[in-house]
Amino acid sequence: MSLVLVLFSSFAVLLIAFRYYGAFLRKRFEISDDIVPPSESMRDGVDFVPTNPFVVFGHHFSSIAGAGPIVGPVIAGLYFGWLPALLWILIGSIFIGGVHDFGSLIASMRHKAGTVADVARHYMGKTAGRLFLLFILLALVYVIVVFLDLTADTFAKEGNVASSSLMFMGLALMLGLVLRRFAGFPMWAVLSLFVPLLFFCVWLGEVYPINEAPTLFGTEKSFWTAVLLVYCFLASVIPVWLLLQPRDFLSSFLLYAAILGAGIGLLVGALRPDIHLAIQWPAMVGKSELAGFGVAPIGFLFPVLFITIACGACSGFHSLVSSGTTARQVKSESQAFQIGYGAMLIEGFVAVIALMTVAFLVFSGDAFADKGNPVLVFARGVGTFLAALGLPAETGVHFATLAVSTFLLTTLDTCTRLTRYLVQDGLRMDNRRVGNRYLATTLAIGLPALLAFLKFTDATGNPLPLWKAIWPIFGASNQLLAGLALLAVTVWLKRVGRRFVFAAIPMVFMLAVTMVALGLMVYEHSFLKLGPDAPVLDMLGSIAAALFVLGCLIVATACKAFGLVPLNRESVVRADVSSPRISR
Repeated sequence: MSLVLVLFSSFAVLLIAFRYYGAFLRKRFEISDDIVPPSESMRDGVDFVPTNPFVVFGHHFSSIAGAGPIVGPVIAGLYFGWLPALLWILIGSIFIGGVHDFGSLIASMRHKAGTVADVARHYMGKTAGRLFLLFILLALVYVIVVFLDLTADTFAKEGNVASSSLMFMGLALMLGLVLRRFAGFPMWAVLSLFVPLLFFCVWLGEVYPINEAPTLFGTEKSFWTAVLLVYCFLASVIPVWLLLQPRDFLSSFLLYAAILGAGIGLLVGALRPDIHLAIQWPAMVGKSELAGFGVAPIGFLFPVLFITIACGACSGFHSLVSSGTTARQVKSESQAFQIGYGAMLIEGFVAVIALMTVAFLVFSGDAFADKGNPVLVFARGVGTFLAALGLPAETGVHFATLAVSTFLLTTLDTCTRLTRYLVQDGLRMDNRRVGNRYLATTLAIGLPALLAFLKFTDATGNPLPLWKAIWPIFGASNQLLAGLALLAVTVWLKRVGRRFVFAAIPMVFMLAVTMVALGLMVYEHSFLKLGPDAPVLDMLGSIAAALFVLGCLIVATACKAFGLVPLNRESVVRADVSSPRISR
C-alpha cells in the first residue's frame, strides 16, 4: 500500500471532521462571539492578554504538541502495527481528543478562565474540586520532571540544540516587544522578518554549538538543569506576551516546516521510481512475530495502545493548556473553536506522519534497535522523506531532531506557568500582587527541582535516567486526567441543561482505559507478580494505586453530581449588554 494514499486520506478525513463534526460541536456548546472572553473582561497585561489568533494558535499548538504525537505513534506502530495505531489516531483525535480540548477551553472561558478543577468545584462540589486540584498538581509535577530531565539531557548531548534554543529565547523576546510596540503592524511583515531569523538561528547553532558547558555537581546535565529551572521561573512570572507567547509561536514554525516538508517529500517520492516509499511494516504485529525477533511485547492491545498514543489522539495535558494559558488569551469563542479543535486535528496529522516513519520500514528485528529512542526513528524517517526533495538525508535528520527537541522546552515552560496558576488558585493568592507570582512559581518548581538532582537506579543498581524512572506512571496519569477533564465537561453540560452524550461517551472510554491500565500496573508492581519476597507494592505500584483510588473518588463524586438539581446557564458578559446573561 502507498504511504501517500494513507497520509492524504488521513488528511482528508481530518479536514472533513473539522468542517462537519466541528459544526456539530459548535452547536452543542452554543458558541457565540457576543460573549466577552476573559482575555477582555479580566485583562491585566500579564496573564489575561487578548492576542492575535495566529499567535495564540502557535502558542497552543507548541504547548500541547511536545514530543507526544511523535513518541507514542512510533512505539505503538512498532509493537502493534500501523493499522490499529492509525485508527486510534483518527478516531481519537476527532471524537475524543478534539472534544476534550475544545470542551476544556470553552468550559474555562465560560467560567472566568478557571481550570478544570474550578469547573469541577462549581458543578460537583468543593470536595471534587480539591481532589481535581490535587490530581492535576501531581500530573503537572510528572510533566515538569520528565521534560526537565529530557531537555537537560538533550542540551548536554546536543550542543547545537542548546545553542539554537538559547538564541530562540533572545529572538522571542525581540518578537514579543515588536508585537507589543507595533500592535497594528501586518502579521505577514513581522513573519517575513522573524521566521527567516528563526531558521538562521538553527543554522547558527550548527556553526557555534555549545559543546563544553560548565559542570554542576560534576555533570553538564546538572548545569543545564539549573539553567532550565531559572528559565522556567522567568517564563512563569514575566508577562505572557513578552516570552512565552512569542517563543512558542516561533517554535511552531519548526514543526510546521517538518510536517509540510515530510508531506511534500512523500508525494514527490511516490512519483519518483528511484525512491521506494511503500508501506512494508505489517498492519498488525503479533506477539509471536515479536518473539521471533527476540523482542519482548509491551502489553495487550487494550489498554496499552490507548495509553501509548496519548497526544496524537487524546491527552489530559491538553486540558491544562486549554483551561490555563490559552483561555486567557483567546479573543472570541469562534477563535476558541479553531484553536481548541483545530490544533488537536493538526496534532493528529503529525501523529500520522510519525506513524508513517515506521510504516515504510522493513519488518525485521533491526527496526527495533532504536526502540529506546523513538525520536531517532521519526527523525530518520523525516530525513528520508525530505531526501526526495533533494535535501541531504543527514540534514533532514538533524532538522527533525531539533524540531522535536525544541518542543520539549515549549512544553516545559508552559507547564511551569500552569502549575503556578494552580498553586495560586489553591492558596487563593491575588494574581495582581507580583510577590504572589514569585512565591507561587517557587512552590511550583520546588519539588521538580529537588527530584531533578537526585540519583535513581534500576533493580540491578545501575544508574537510571529520572524520566525513565517515572515514565510508566506518567502515561497512565496523563490519560486518566483526560478522562477526568471530560468528566468535568460532561457534568457541566448536564447540570446546565445542555446535551452531553457526545462528551459522556469519550469520557467513559478514557476512564475505562486508564483505570484498567492502572489496575494492571498495580498488579505488575506488587508481590503477586514480583514474588513473596517483594514488598506488597513497590514505589510505582504505590503511586498507581493512589491514582486509582483518587480517580475512583472523583468518579463517585461526579455520579452524585449527576443527581443534583439543574443550574442556570453560566454567568457570562455579552458585548451588547453590561450585565451577565443569567445571574446566579
